[in-house]
Amino acid sequence: MSKDQKPKKNLAIHLLAGGVAGCCEALTCHPLDTIKVRLQLRGERSAKRPVTTVAGQAMNAAAAELAKPKRQNFITVGVDIARKEGVLALYKGLGAVVTGIVPKMAIRFSSFEFFKSKLADKQTGQVNAAGNFVAGLAAGTTEAVLVVTPMDVIKIRLQAQRHSMTDPLDIPKYRNAAHCAYVMVKEEGVASLYKGVGLTALRQATNQAANFTVYQFLRKHLHDLQPQHGDTLPAYQHLVMGFISGACGPLFNAPIDTIKTRIQKAPSEDKGWVRFVKVTKGIAQNEGYAAFYKGLTPRVLRVAPGQAITFMVYERVYKWMVTLSESMRVEDYNNSQSNAEA
Repeated sequence: MSKDQKPKKNLAIHLLAGGVAGCCEALTCHPLDTIKVRLQLRGERSAKRPVTTVAGQAMNAAAAELAKPKRQNFITVGVDIARKEGVLALYKGLGAVVTGIVPKMAIRFSSFEFFKSKLADKQTGQVNAAGNFVAGLAAGTTEAVLVVTPMDVIKIRLQAQRHSMTDPLDIPKYRNAAHCAYVMVKEEGVASLYKGVGLTALRQATNQAANFTVYQFLRKHLHDLQPQHGDTLPAYQHLVMGFISGACGPLFNAPIDTIKTRIQKAPSEDKGWVRFVKVTKGIAQNEGYAAFYKGLTPRVLRVAPGQAITFMVYERVYKWMVTLSESMRVEDYNNSQSNAEA
């Protein structure tokens, strides 16, 4: 290998860079995800079987008015969780997220690079916006099927539990991510971990398609405007690019995420399309179409800075790993030359 050859990208670098970035993102932004899930589940318990008698309807209306939850935003929901269940309750489901974040990020970045290379122009090696979009769709689908769906199901089951983490006598059904997975498989079967896999794949695919397309577009133009920075732009620019690209997905696939959360939250005998139709109709009829966008604010506030952190950390760690690999390669080359001369 000659001294001036560039090191090739490999899975080990993607694994480490993506894993570190994912852990930083999860630890920083997970409370917003818990709040988002609670907001998406609000109103679900108020759906009752209709009563046909006039007296029964009047009683139902009065009871519904009394039981109707106060209008809350993501800040008040977060404060309520911390006050009633303890601050650590904002991190419910974090174990499932952290456990899956390394393979998820490794699959996301490595599969995106793989699909992008297949779509690159044969002569120039460049990929246009359409190629980035398709590569993002494929990468999002891949990560959803292999990692994200079971991780999301376990996370949502843990987040939906309304128990106090400050009271040792308040014992939840699921103690942690591993226990949740065990109980679900025992009571509902392995397939329960893949509830909503189609919707999860659709959500992840659209998220990553928008995410990578916008990020690659901004990255290319900033590189063209600032050639003096070489391969890696300043950290704050990666942060801003990640924030902008990360906000795109949630803005147009929020209904998918809400329906997916409702499907994954509880066991059901209904399967596939029947479950999807029933949940969708239930939300529309009982809560109105605006309910499909419950949790949008915390989701944007969670995903956008999450992607900002992910891309910034990923780019820095990836650059550090490449530099380290290159320095080690040059040192090995020099040592081999010295040994040959001796």
